[in-house]
Amino acid sequence: MTEQRKLAAILAADVAGFSRLTGADEERTLARLRALRSDLIDPTIAVHRGRVVKRTGDGALVEFRSVVDAVRCAIEVQTAMVERNAGLPPDRRIEFRIGIHLGDVVEESDGDLMGDGVNIAARLEGAAMPGTIYLSEDAYRQVRARLDLSVSDLGETRLKNIAEPMRIYSLQVGSAAQAHLRSAVQGEPSPGLALPDKPSIAVLPFTNMSGDPEQEYFADGMVEDIITALSRFRQLFVIARNSSFTYKGRAVEVKQIGRELGVRYVLEGSVRRSGSRVRITGQLIDATTGAHLWADRIDGELADIFDLQDRVTASVVGAIAPKLEQAEIERVKLKPTESLDAYDCYLRGMAAFKLFSTDANKEALAFFARALELDPGFAAACGMAARCYAQRRGFGWNSGADNDSAEACRLARKVAGLSRDDAVALAAAGFTLVMFGEIADGAAHIDRALAHNPNLAWAWNASAVANAFSGDADAAVEQAEHAMRLSPLDTNFFAMEALAGLGHLLAGRYDEAYSCAEAASRVQPNFPLSVAIAAASAAHAGRFDNAQLAMARLLQISPALNRSNLSQWLPLQRPQDFTLWAEGLRKAGLPA
Repeated sequence: MTEQRKLAAILAADVAGFSRLTGADEERTLARLRALRSDLIDPTIAVHRGRVVKRTGDGALVEFRSVVDAVRCAIEVQTAMVERNAGLPPDRRIEFRIGIHLGDVVEESDGDLMGDGVNIAARLEGAAMPGTIYLSEDAYRQVRARLDLSVSDLGETRLKNIAEPMRIYSLQVGSAAQAHLRSAVQGEPSPGLALPDKPSIAVLPFTNMSGDPEQEYFADGMVEDIITALSRFRQLFVIARNSSFTYKGRAVEVKQIGRELGVRYVLEGSVRRSGSRVRITGQLIDATTGAHLWADRIDGELADIFDLQDRVTASVVGAIAPKLEQAEIERVKLKPTESLDAYDCYLRGMAAFKLFSTDANKEALAFFARALELDPGFAAACGMAARCYAQRRGFGWNSGADNDSAEACRLARKVAGLSRDDAVALAAAGFTLVMFGEIADGAAHIDRALAHNPNLAWAWNASAVANAFSGDADAAVEQAEHAMRLSPLDTNFFAMEALAGLGHLLAGRYDEAYSCAEAASRVQPNFPLSVAIAAASAAHAGRFDNAQLAMARLLQISPALNRSNLSQWLPLQRPQDFTLWAEGLRKAGLPA
């Protein structure tokens, strides 16, 4: 087994009193932990360029490029948890213990880490009090002059199974710590992304005011629908849901959000669902000045939920783009289904789909199937059911590939008959058809989706896939990069980077391809496509050590992959593209 030794910043975390929490209410505790991973922990790790090395039930081991990144990530998570636990009784609070160390580790060929660096981080985490962050002295030296932190020196402490006592520092968390994070080395905020040449907006996740954590999916779904409605306006630049939701549970200044996402306006608010009543509050803020442009409270019946969303959308559009005609505002209104039960199942399915695991994929597919049973004409549910199969294919989770292919394409083709203007449904169907080799039909669906919603980031990414497979490498790179700009903090950013890497590879730019693929692999090490691109591009560039390491990792993720079934995985249409792809993987060590 190939291994390499290196210096790494390691973060170890777990849930304090996890056995007690699961013993009292296992189902609720596990549901909350899954939700926290999906909308707080994993996105925050991604934003700070971390790599999840392994999960340990209630905990995780994460590698960062620097201790600064690890500390920023840890404080943001802990600060968010203070806010999320507010109002909950102590016996229901999920509180994390975090330990951070900078030390020597051994990286195995499968990406796993071992050695003293890992052991010390784990022992620091075990010693930490609930809701705190403990740093070793080696880690603290890296950040004490670079971040303005409030720190308690705990002195020399003996850690379990560590021979010598270690000096430990405890970091403050909460709103004060969040304020400290706003300044870096020179104390100046980063200039951020340039503003687009048209009104630009990010819609932040609304606070769930229902008092029931199980209603989180409903509040998130409301916001996603508002984002979708705003995105249909060509005159607006709208940040994708996956990027704006990285701020969920985080106390971040609106001006900072505007800089990081490159937008002028930010919409924030709350949702309260009580019985058959729904209340939506919202406020629109100019992120460049902090001025409030619009605020309102909208009450109504659950049966009128789509009308309530339209009222929010129309108010926001009227505030930031008053020259848009009312007729155009009316045209973009879309009621996806008459069945509220079907809509509820759809929202639950979307929440599960974004968890990126085989079990969550099955759960999402079941919810979308139930939504279709309740409303056979629900186009978005049909498209997302098809996309579940495409997700399985992309991650190598599908066991019955032939059955998956037939059912995926059946669902995708059905979408066109259900709706000709639902961008989410069309993009999902198009992406699925492309992934299963129906390139021309899939690309037509995707083009139609983008005509209706030019701000749909993952539709641009789907278009990049279609162009890469059909042979337009430069268009694939351009569209993947546009998707990244629409969603710069996306939890799916790794897929966009991988697609840019595939475009560079097919264009013969092997160093650029390898750089994109490695960046994608650091964020999502189990995504086969990015690892394969790294292997092929490194081999073509003559970097055979890198190529062989990537190939070893690829065969661990996809052990059944070989040169004889390669065309079934990536349906490249031009013979010269497939030959380039296959030859690179052969040089890297892909078996026959």
